[in-house]
Amino acid sequence: MSTLASRWPLLAQRRPLVVYLIGIVALDLVAIGFFATSAPYRWPDALMFAALMACGAACIEATRRLGMPAGVSRDLLSAWWLPVALLLPPIYALLAPILLQALLQVRVRATVVYRRVFSSAAIGLAGATASVVFHTLVPDVSVLSRGEGTPIMLAVGCAALFAVLNTALIAVAAHTADPDTHWRDVLWDRESAILDIVELCLGVVVAIVCGLNLALLVLALPPVVLLQRSLLHAQLQAAARTDPKTGLLNAAAWQREADTEIVRARRTGETLALLIIDIDHFKRVNDAHGHLVGDQVLVGVAATLRSQLRDYDVVGRFGGEEFVVLLPRADVSEARRVAERLRSRVGRMAVPVDDALITVTISAGVAIMSIHGDDLIELLAAADLALYRAKELGRDRICIPAVQAVPSSSPETVDDATA
Repeated sequence: MSTLASRWPLLAQRRPLVVYLIGIVALDLVAIGFFATSAPYRWPDALMFAALMACGAACIEATRRLGMPAGVSRDLLSAWWLPVALLLPPIYALLAPILLQALLQVRVRATVVYRRVFSSAAIGLAGATASVVFHTLVPDVSVLSRGEGTPIMLAVGCAALFAVLNTALIAVAAHTADPDTHWRDVLWDRESAILDIVELCLGVVVAIVCGLNLALLVLALPPVVLLQRSLLHAQLQAAARTDPKTGLLNAAAWQREADTEIVRARRTGETLALLIIDIDHFKRVNDAHGHLVGDQVLVGVAATLRSQLRDYDVVGRFGGEEFVVLLPRADVSEARRVAERLRSRVGRMAVPVDDALITVTISAGVAIMSIHGDDLIELLAAADLALYRAKELGRDRICIPAVQAVPSSSPETVDDATA
């Protein structure tokens, strides 16, 4: 099974996820077969489809040199998928994402094939649904280019339907892959909602332009390419700040954020706490189960830490199995309470592997600004010494220099004035 999983990564996923992905792809294939045999074929439709796909390919080629590393997932290809759904029969909406996703796989970044296949199926099903609804409500789609209010509003509504269905299909897959993930984390946040609105507006505008005159796509292409390059550049900047495995801030980005918070705390006279967190005996996990499982544990711990912290707390991966957390406006009591909550939640976390559950514990050192140091270097040194003391005392505990340590086995505190 491990050999098969290495050759076919889909087999390494959770069974409910495998069933869901296969079901969506099968439904997409059934829809393609149904509309392929029932839809009329006209040369103008084929010409428009080819023109829109050529524009999509041009966008992909224009941004190819920027690359698309892991973690960069948004593009503006809906500017070409939506016009296909609104102006052409549903079969074209099912075929469009297959062509462009294949081009992304070959020309931009080769990723796990089943993800590309599922993305194509999800986009195709959402586009075909929007196409069926729009063509039912507006039998003569040429009225869209006449500027009448009702067809345009219906087009906007169907574009919104496309966005909702596509997001829902992908969100279900993400939640099935990790049931502990909150729905709000796999649906919309403020940034993704804004991007969906931009894509929706852009797709409707391109559809109207395309309906007016197919040659006008030559004028629509450069602005879309520019917007896509700007979006991709912004995502690349964000990706440069994050750790690719955990999605947390990387060490350099975390240090910049921490320095900013420390300067602000000095200016306002507020308290501030720093935590260094280490996964206990992490090497044993790698040795016993392999580095891929170790990566899953890292991701799980990172997600647990992030879910238990406030939005303005600064959390990052410091390297290896170490994490760092900056707690603005936290005093000794608050820092101890937060650290203990993190230790408890991580201890209850379980990573499923080969019909078994892997559990880990963490140790943490805590330092308080103005008590254990006045700048980032001093706070890191104090927290690191406290972490070393926590390991000496048996791990799975919290230590604060010259204050207390909290063991996992009992609520008693241990005086740690020498750490």
